[in-house]
Amino acid sequence: MAAGGSYGAALTDLGERLVGDVITPGDADYDEARKIFNTMIDRRPAAIAQCETAPDVAHAIRFSRDHDLPLAVRGGGHSVAGMSLVDGGLVIDLRRMDAVTVDPGARTATVGGGAIMSGLDRATQPYGLATTGGRVSTTGVGGFVLGGGAGFLDRAFGLACDNLLSVDLVTAQGDQLHVDEKEHPELFWALHGGGGNFGVATAFTLRLHPLTTMTAMLLLWRPEAGPAVARAYRDFFESAPGQVGGGLLYLTGPPEEFVPDDMVDTLVCAVLLTYTGHEERARAITAPLLRLGHDAEMITELPYADLQCMLDDPPGYRNYWSAEYLDSFPDQAVDRFCARASDMVVPSPSQHVLFPQGAAVTEGPSDYPLPWRGAAWIVHPFGLWDDPADDARVRQWAHDTRADVRPWSRGAVYLNFIGREGRDRVIEGFGAENYHRLAGVKALYDPDNVFRLNHNIEPRIEPRPAGR
Repeated sequence: MAAGGSYGAALTDLGERLVGDVITPGDADYDEARKIFNTMIDRRPAAIAQCETAPDVAHAIRFSRDHDLPLAVRGGGHSVAGMSLVDGGLVIDLRRMDAVTVDPGARTATVGGGAIMSGLDRATQPYGLATTGGRVSTTGVGGFVLGGGAGFLDRAFGLACDNLLSVDLVTAQGDQLHVDEKEHPELFWALHGGGGNFGVATAFTLRLHPLTTMTAMLLLWRPEAGPAVARAYRDFFESAPGQVGGGLLYLTGPPEEFVPDDMVDTLVCAVLLTYTGHEERARAITAPLLRLGHDAEMITELPYADLQCMLDDPPGYRNYWSAEYLDSFPDQAVDRFCARASDMVVPSPSQHVLFPQGAAVTEGPSDYPLPWRGAAWIVHPFGLWDDPADDARVRQWAHDTRADVRPWSRGAVYLNFIGREGRDRVIEGFGAENYHRLAGVKALYDPDNVFRLNHNIEPRIEPRPAGR
């Protein structure tokens, strides 16, 4: 570590206290260490603490407080708003804390706070077990789970947080807590959707489910078929079993052998169907969609961990995402959604997505601060592009897509799917009553709002009664 700035001696002392390392702007690996997924974000922290243990995290938190430095926490680095990076502050980098231990008998996995999704999926796969993960293999497990956690398995196994059994957490005071249904139960409730507002999660224990194989079906159409395909897709999922997931999406036609040349690098309409079982049964269940007459297809059995990588959004791009959660998706909404796909940047890795909910998502615990759980559909404009000249265009596409479908919106949103969209949207993400309760938990564990670089919950300090 090359100590720098006005904190040189103190940073040297912090580095000596950590098992891990402290990186500052003078170090050769500084730029690589501060790189995150969204290339629109270019921030220069005063230091990056590459923590390897929970005591490392506690030391780093105390250091940031002692020196009045803003604090960011990095797991996978996938926050679209770049919340895992801060100018002039301290970043707690958890990536070295990425171990995954599987107990096949108990059907649980203990996951380090810096693990990414592929690490979890690859560790559980040899045992024929899995749990709901994000739809991108490089997503950080921590932010994903604490935010709720929606993915290809959620209709079968519930949201990721529905499978959360315990959390090891370092608080704003540097205390190390084990949190579960019996120990700190109100905090445990808050960690089911409340994100990183309450401390740094250094480990999770997650419930696993038997899963030996998946079937993936990617069906492609030319874009003019989109409205008819979307209606058929909507009608299919009104009664589809929970073992079926996936999404309807407009995307750039990939340069794969199964894709006709005239569909490559142009806008196409796609249906991705996932099934927690073998291809024969998957074909039987999804027959109404297979009979629509698609222009290209890829159908295969594969391990879940491989499915997770199939539609990875690549690093190195500018990013802007948003979402609207719908209670219904009538024909008018279908037409608006499909028409707006033409505003997406093509060619690019962008996706104009409709995800189904229902099944185990809807049937999961109703008490958690996730008011979007009961929505039937998710509209998710997911922008990735190269050219800064397209920045305004992508933002407008996302905003217009949301506005188009807002008449059918639940008025709640999964905060992992959006960037900084204002305090009202944060409250919509939790629900007003939940937000009030979460603010009370925040006041107990982080009254000074140390953990504020997130979809922030402001601590609620109750006024003292008169005369006391």
